[in-house]
Amino acid sequence: MTLKVSLDSLKSNNFKSGDIVTCMLPGNLPHIGIVTDELSTDKRRPLIVHNIGGGVVLEDMLFDYPITGHYRFEPK
Repeated sequence: MTLKVSLDSLKSNNFKSGDIVTCMLPGNLPHIGIVTDELSTDKRRPLIVHNIGGGVVLEDMLFDYPITGHYRFEPK
C-alpha cells in the first residue's frame, strides 16, 4: 500500500518497522531505505537501514532528506 506523503504524515509515529521510504538526495539522486524497530538515541525516530554506497548502514536519517514516498506491505 502506498501511504500519502504530506506534512501531517511526516511524524515519526506514522512510520512502522518494515515500511519502505524513498527520498531525494542532493544532486537529485533517488534513494531508498527501510524503517527498523530500533530508535534514535533520543527515542524520537526509527532508525533506517540503507546503503548509500559504502555498504549497509543503520542510521538516524529518516528526515535528513526530502521524503518522496512511503510504502507499507499489509497482507490481507
